Amino acid sequence: MSDQKTDPPRQLPLDLGHGTGYSRDDLVVSGTNGQAVALVDRWPDWPSPVVVLAGPAGSGKTHLASIWRVRANAVAVDARRIGDGIANLGTRPALIDDVDAGMVDEQGLFHLINAVRSAGSTLLLTARRFPSAWGVSLPDLASRLKAAATVEIHEPDDLLLAGVITKLFADRQIEVEAHVVQYLVRRIERSLATAMRVVERLDRTALERKTPITRALAAETVSAMDEGQGEFEI
Repeated sequence: MSDQKTDPPRQLPLDLGHGTGYSRDDLVVSGTNGQAVALVDRWPDWPSPVVVLAGPAGSGKTHLASIWRVRANAVAVDARRIGDGIANLGTRPALIDDVDAGMVDEQGLFHLINAVRSAGSTLLLTARRFPSAWGVSLPDLASRLKAAATVEIHEPDDLLLAGVITKLFADRQIEVEAHVVQYLVRRIERSLATAMRVVERLDRTALERKTPITRALAAETVSAMDEGQGEFEI
């Protein structure tokens, strides 16, 4: 992956709305998601047939997995109905998003991993925690998961979060001064989903008031979001 270090940052694992999809060309990379992006770029040259992308809510793992699903033409398998996914899989790769959101279907996941391995295909799992924290009791599944390649995606750092916010405003054809972006980076929850929420709310408020997006408006908006935490919970 030595060439990865010299590439200019251009990856952003996030559906930005306003006509912007999960295109690989719309992405921005930083140290927090670099390994995960590199893994998507390497497919199908993966170190293991099964890869686990682990990270907290709002870190962008779901959006990055969606980019991979399109690239790999993978089947999205519902974690609650894995058996149905196996029946429709054939030789295509598979994706389970948020596999650890509830009780893990251990028998279903074990059979899915076996089906993928037998087909010479690949399986991407996204989760908030590493497999060792899933509470798996089926020994054969635990063994399969130990052999999986696990890549961690962290909460966004300042570089990535600033890039996200700038890109979100640009997609709305809004020019915002750099000091406003830096203020938001310092103040909002460190998640890509929260960045989407605050930019959308700032855009709406500025349009309603027919005013530019200033630091004062950003401060007012962030404070309102803090006070109404439940409405903006990610």
